Amino acid sequence: MVGFSFSSSQGNAGDALKPKAPLVLVLLGPPGSGKGTQAQLIKDKYHLTHISTGDLLREHIRQGSKLGKQAKSYMDQGKLVPDELIFEILFERVSKDDCGAGYILDGFPRTLAQAETLQTKLKGISPIVINLTLSDKEVIQRLSGRVTCEKCGSPYQLISSPPKKAGVCDRCEGNLIHRSDDTEAVISQRLKVYHDQTKPLIAFYDKLHTLHSVSCSQPKDKVFAEVVTTINTERKNGTSQ
Repeated sequence: MVGFSFSSSQGNAGDALKPKAPLVLVLLGPPGSGKGTQAQLIKDKYHLTHISTGDLLREHIRQGSKLGKQAKSYMDQGKLVPDELIFEILFERVSKDDCGAGYILDGFPRTLAQAETLQTKLKGISPIVINLTLSDKEVIQRLSGRVTCEKCGSPYQLISSPPKKAGVCDRCEGNLIHRSDDTEAVISQRLKVYHDQTKPLIAFYDKLHTLHSVSCSQPKDKVFAEVVTTINTERKNGTSQ
């Protein structure tokens, strides 16, 4: 079930209240492209709910909900959680009042089958799909230079946003460490998986004319300015309705 908000209209009496479809955004992008940063900026500007299916799944499991128990039973057997269950968890979430104006799907859908099912379940709502692009070379450079405070979790990038003092967190003076999965070999494998998964999604949304690519090889404020222009243009044209 997808929530709707209502807006007034100056037409006939029967048009006094017209359902206004929620703004649904899908964020695509390789690791290191800044999806999390852009999602937060979009959320704050448009007052949307930021949804990660991975976080939702973990929350259901933590709470021991009926859906969470079902998901855990698959995971305990080393199996993938079925798409049917993922969608049940997702649409339970987006039916809540705080998703009435819209929501951001971060990292979902991941497969063509999920994209096709999502399109069906949205019942006529066309999502605005933002594809954040970054070359593999830049991804490797960004992620291999990423460090995190082991005490407070503050992130740094040694080239674009380094700490004031090498190896020391600006906030709490904790020790800065590299993530174990931020080696070039691991990053390259993650990129291969990402490209294999995302190529069909890009083709699918491109065919629907809902795909908009934005280069992340520029400062985050310029990336966000392009994202805002895209969203505003599509809303004006009624694409997300």
